Amino acid sequence: MTALERCGPTDSDRSTGAILVEAGRMKAEDVARVLQLQRDQRLRFGEAAVRLGVVAAADIEFALSLQFGYRCLVRGRSSVSENLVAAYATSGPELEALRALRAQLMQRWFDGAPAHKALAVLSADRGEGRSFVAASLAVVLSRFGQRTLLIDADMRRPAQHALFGLDNALGLSAVLAGRSRHGAVRDVADLPELAVLPAGAVPPNPQELLARPSFPLLLSDLAQSYDAILLDTSCAAECTDGHTVAQRCGAALVLARKSVSRTSSVRGVCDAVKQAGATVVGTVLNDF
Repeated sequence: MTALERCGPTDSDRSTGAILVEAGRMKAEDVARVLQLQRDQRLRFGEAAVRLGVVAAADIEFALSLQFGYRCLVRGRSSVSENLVAAYATSGPELEALRALRAQLMQRWFDGAPAHKALAVLSADRGEGRSFVAASLAVVLSRFGQRTLLIDADMRRPAQHALFGLDNALGLSAVLAGRSRHGAVRDVADLPELAVLPAGAVPPNPQELLARPSFPLLLSDLAQSYDAILLDTSCAAECTDGHTVAQRCGAALVLARKSVSRTSSVRGVCDAVKQAGATVVGTVLNDF
């Protein structure tokens, strides 16, 4: 018996029908009907199953994602917010836009250089989708095989723990305060290349914590274990935390939202990042 045989069949080896039956998305007794229609009309298994109404198109996408090594979360079966389309979908305009952004970032910043591991995500004001875009980018980067860490550096209004269904009792604030680090970084279930460091308890001194020498040391240490580190930040209109984070990372992605953000405000964020000595890798117009 070879090593491959001992391992048993992988998802890529199994048929679409077997995957759907095992996942509870298709009844075993319907497989024969689908196979008969498939032979009679020379259809793909998925096409025949959808035509018979025994599964939905989303079920076929789910099976294909497993066969091609692109695992998606199942709606209703994960603590990750269903608003994070990138974690659940295999196609669609939002996902393609995120993939295009990922490609640009891989070319402009995440190029494998040791100094190009961390990237801050900034926006001028609240309600522009900064946390959503940071989380979505983290998902698509991890799907590309990049070991990805998402850090919630917004220690005023943290959001990443809620998006990923994580406990927020321990996080970045405790790590920077020197109180604890063990267990602060959490792996995301079913997204094996993605981990999250939540913000933790809201401290009275977020700006001072981010300015401590321990912050760049933490990023340097984490860079040994991850290919890409994304940092969500506080909105620039309320504080300068984001500028400090960008300086520590060396680069920032600046976000604006269509029909919401003011051009002058976005330009102000870019200028502040440059004055802090960091690179503006690019700007993104968000309209989620």
